[in-house]
Amino acid sequence: MEKPNIIEYSVFGRYALFTDPLSKTGGEKCSYQIPTYQALKGITESIYWKPTITWIIDECRVMNPIQTESKGIRPIRYSGGNDLAYYTYLRNVEYRVKAHFVWNENREDLKSDRNENKHYDIAKRMIERGGRRDIFLGARECQGYVEPCSFEEGKGAYDAMDLPFGIMVHGITYPDEAVREEEKGKMTVRLFNAQMKKGVIRFPRPEECEIRQVLREAKQKEFIVERNFKGLKEFEGGDLFGMVKDFG
Repeated sequence: MEKPNIIEYSVFGRYALFTDPLSKTGGEKCSYQIPTYQALKGITESIYWKPTITWIIDECRVMNPIQTESKGIRPIRYSGGNDLAYYTYLRNVEYRVKAHFVWNENREDLKSDRNENKHYDIAKRMIERGGRRDIFLGARECQGYVEPCSFEEGKGAYDAMDLPFGIMVHGITYPDEAVREEEKGKMTVRLFNAQMKKGVIRFPRPEECEIRQVLREAKQKEFIVERNFKGLKEFEGGDLFGMVKDFG
C-alpha cells in the first residue's frame, strides 16, 4: 500500500492496568504510567482485525492527568487457598490513538483478501459502533469504550509538557508477524525508550525496536478452509471474506 489508511479513535475508561512485568514477581501488579504499544494494538484489533492485515500504532495522545489507585484483589489460586494482593491501576483514563494497517506479508495464503478499501471502510464503521469485540484497557476487569475522534482536537493534560518514561515493554512479535529473518518461527519481546512530547507518544515500528530478546520457538497458526476458516465467497452485491473462527 502506497499510502496507509489511517484511523483515529478515542479510548477511555474508569480504570486501566498496563502491567509492568517487574511488578509481577510478588504477585502484585502495578501499571505503567502510559499504555504499551501492544496494549493499543490489542484494542485496535478488538475494534477490527483479520489475519490478512497487521495494525501499526503510530501515535498515542494522553488526554487526562495520570492518576493511580491501589485496590485489594483476591486473585484465583488454582492450587487452593486465598491470597490478598494489591494492584495499582490507572484511573479515569482517555487516550487518542492514530493507527494504520499494512498487509501481513507472512500470510501469502490470504493474499486474495488484500482489498484495501474494504478493510478500511469496515474499520471505520467498527469504530463508530464501539468495536467488534469488548474493549479492555490492559486487563479483563478494566472495561474500555471506543468512539471516533480527531486526533488533534481537544485539550490534553500534557499538551505543553515533555516527559520521559524510560525503558518499557513495546510488545511481542509473534511468528506470523515476524519481519526480521532471524525471528521467523520465534516469539520475541521488544523494548523501547518511551518519550512523551507535547502530550504525544510516538511509537517506533516493531521492526525498528533495537532492544529485543527471543523468548522461545513458536509456530505460525494455520488456517484450513472449512475447518477453522471460511474462504472468499462470491455473492450478489460483492464478495465476502469469511470470518476466522478459532477452534483451538
